[in-house]
Amino acid sequence: MPEPVKNMPRMNDRIRITPIRVVNADGEMLGEMETDKALEIAQEQGLDLVEVSPEARPPVCRIMDYGKVIYQRTKKTGGPKHHKTQLKQLRLRAKTGQHDIDVKVNKAREFLGRRDKVKINVMFRGRENAHHDRGREMLEEIVKSLEDVALVEQHPRMESGRMMSVLLAPSAK
Repeated sequence: MPEPVKNMPRMNDRIRITPIRVVNADGEMLGEMETDKALEIAQEQGLDLVEVSPEARPPVCRIMDYGKVIYQRTKKTGGPKHHKTQLKQLRLRAKTGQHDIDVKVNKAREFLGRRDKVKINVMFRGRENAHHDRGREMLEEIVKSLEDVALVEQHPRMESGRMMSVLLAPSAK
């Protein structure tokens, strides 16, 4: 039998004590009865037998749809918070050294681990504009090193004449 979960009431087969006081799904008192009989009534209605007051003698149990109660409670409290995806941008230059690129790759890996999208920009200035091929190689190298955690959403391309960028999204794992 599974272990009882903390802060969760005992329900169905986990209720060991007998007799119990039973309240039906409509809130009407059915009175004291054997636990097996109350469990049988709950199962006939397709509901759960949940211990609502274990300190009382005899304990009070209610016939209800426990999954529905939990769902409504989490909805009321706001439920589990979902991470809102953000777009993080990393900027590089065509002459950026390998160590600096590695640092940016690790930062991108961190952002992707937090389920954010990452846009990596390579900026070109002056004579660097003649070396767009170096920028493309850098971006392709970065994409290759992040392929285990990222999917390419937008392949490397020139934007506004002076910047080449690639857009990465976290892979579905």
